[in-house]
Amino acid sequence: MSYAYLFKYIIIGDTGVGKSCLLLQFTDKRFQPVHDLTIGVEFGARMISIDNRQMKLQIWDTAGQESFRSITRSYYRGAAGALLVYDITRRDTFNHLTRWLEEARQNSNSNMVIMLIGNKSDLTSRRAVTTKEGEQFAEENGLIFLETSAKMATNVETAFIKTAAKIYDNILSGVYDPTNEAHGIKLGPAASLNYNNVAPPADKSSCC
Repeated sequence: MSYAYLFKYIIIGDTGVGKSCLLLQFTDKRFQPVHDLTIGVEFGARMISIDNRQMKLQIWDTAGQESFRSITRSYYRGAAGALLVYDITRRDTFNHLTRWLEEARQNSNSNMVIMLIGNKSDLTSRRAVTTKEGEQFAEENGLIFLETSAKMATNVETAFIKTAAKIYDNILSGVYDPTNEAHGIKLGPAASLNYNNVAPPADKSSCC
């Protein structure tokens, strides 16, 4: 199917927060309760519609273990969006967000859209991090925020689509040059035909 834009995503966060489950729920609409630890990086893709235009999301699910951090870092470059995930039942995964965020901003383009996700919202009886804390961290760091449940499919679709909508807004407002693939955006066949309809940013420096 033809698409207007391709957006590259990266999913980051500690081991066991549900990164792979979020990806599987979004791409295949299913939940896998027992999931092997991600070794390095896994990949998924799906088409969505924003503003009546088809967008293709290309999503890289990264390993949370320290031993794979050097591999993960290489995937920040060329990503338009990141989903930073913690587990609402494990405070340590929330406490590590600052480190993940610093790493993301050091290794990515400065305008990468970051969605903070508090996953496993179905486990309310085991909650260790309040919704207010998540909202506050997001507000202090300029992130979009949602709580999700990969198991119940709550807000999973919204998280991926809301991130894409923000990226698309950035294209329309000239924050991104969609012809520069270093921003994690690729013009699709549908956009290439009518790219003149979108006002390009003033600075169109090409990637080296």
